[in-house]
Amino acid sequence: MVSLASLSITFDCLDVEVQSIFWADLLGADIDPGANEFVASIGGVHNTKSPTPGMLFLKVDERAEGKNPLHIDLDDPHYPADVDRAVSLGAHKLASFDEYGIEWTTLKDPEGNLFDIGRRKLD
Repeated sequence: MVSLASLSITFDCLDVEVQSIFWADLLGADIDPGANEFVASIGGVHNTKSPTPGMLFLKVDERAEGKNPLHIDLDDPHYPADVDRAVSLGAHKLASFDEYGIEWTTLKDPEGNLFDIGRRKLD
């Protein structure tokens, strides 16, 4: 079992500000501190005590063909070991990334839905 520190529903955004303000206003929520033109969140994405997923808004230059612009991100303290576990359960590993102080791997579930497993980089 993956020991998740937190879970987020992630939006790939052409305009992080517009998307995050829309969802915050719609839900009557506050945008978490630290928002900028590249990333914003609602609901304490890295709040390990929250029983529900946070919402994470990430800047992309364009939406990648075949990639869900809305997907699940798993914040996993056992990254990258749990990527191998996901693959052994039927996921297909697409690519790994290291940007903005976060490292993650994008995978497809058995039906082709994209999701990410990653973590904040250790200092």
